[in-house]
Amino acid sequence: MFEALVTDDTRRMNKLLVVLVGISMCAGTPAVGQTPPVPGYRAPRAADGHPDLNGVWQALSEANYDLEAHMARPAMALRPGPYGPVPGAAVLALGAVGAVPPGMGVVEGGEIPYQPAALAKKKANQENWLTSDPEIKCYLPGVPRAAYMPHPFQIFHSATQMVFVYEYAGAGRNIFLKDQGPPAGDSWMGQSVGRWEGETLVVDVKGLNDQTWFDRAGNHHSDALHVVERYTRASPDVISYEAAIDDPKTFTRPWKIRMPLYRRPDRQLMDFKCVEFVEELLYGQWRKKPLAR
Repeated sequence: MFEALVTDDTRRMNKLLVVLVGISMCAGTPAVGQTPPVPGYRAPRAADGHPDLNGVWQALSEANYDLEAHMARPAMALRPGPYGPVPGAAVLALGAVGAVPPGMGVVEGGEIPYQPAALAKKKANQENWLTSDPEIKCYLPGVPRAAYMPHPFQIFHSATQMVFVYEYAGAGRNIFLKDQGPPAGDSWMGQSVGRWEGETLVVDVKGLNDQTWFDRAGNHHSDALHVVERYTRASPDVISYEAAIDDPKTFTRPWKIRMPLYRRPDRQLMDFKCVEFVEELLYGQWRKKPLAR
C-alpha cells in the first residue's frame, strides 16, 4: 500500500514538472541550445586574421546522456519492476550515481527524425546499452559526440594549421584547411575540412564509420553520416556550437543540434586513455583463471 502511494505521488510530481517546464518555455525561455552573442562582441584574432579559437573548451549539458529532452530516470539500463522500471541488476549498486539527470534537449525541433526501422534499432540499443554503447568500451567518440562528452577538449589554431585534441580516449583530428578530396576510407573520427564564413569556422566531416553513437540513449547513424559543424565565438568565454546532421539511410530529413561550449582557462588536458580501464571488461573472461563477475 505504501509503495503504491509513493508511486502515485511520484507520478503526480512528474506531471507537475512537465507542466512547469512547459509554462517556463512559453514564458520566453531561450530556444534550446541557443547562445545569444554578447552585443558588439568581436573575437580576438589569431595569426591568420580569423577569430582565435585557441584554448580548452567544454560542454556543460546532459547531451551525452540523451540529445533529446528527457526526464530523470533511475539508470541508463532498466528492467521491469513491480511498480515501474527499476535499475538493471548490473548497475543497481550504483544507486543515485548511476541515475540519469533530466535534460532540456539540444535537438532543433525537439525530436530526431528517425525512419521506422532506424527508430526500432535505437530502442534496441537502449535495451542493450550495457553491452552496446561504444563509450563503455572506450571506442573513439566520433563526430559530433566528441564535442559534448563530459571531458574538455583543446583547439590549437595557427596561421596554417588547426587541430582538435580530446581528453576522452586521447582522441584527436586534424582540421584540413584545404579540401583533401574524398576520404580514403571510413574511420572513427572521419575527415574534417574547415573553412571560414565570416566569424564562424565551418567544419565539413565525412568518412565516418557506423560504429559510434550520438549519446548514451542509443541514438545512432549509418556510414552515410555527413556532419557540418559551426563554431562561433559568442563572447570571450563561449563558443556557440552547431552540428547539422544528414544521413539518408537513418533519418527522414537533415536535423541540427545546438549548445554552448565554455572556455576553461584554468584547465589543461590530462590523460584519460581509457582503453586500459576496460581490458578486464573486454578480455577478462579469457584469463586462465577469470575473476568473478
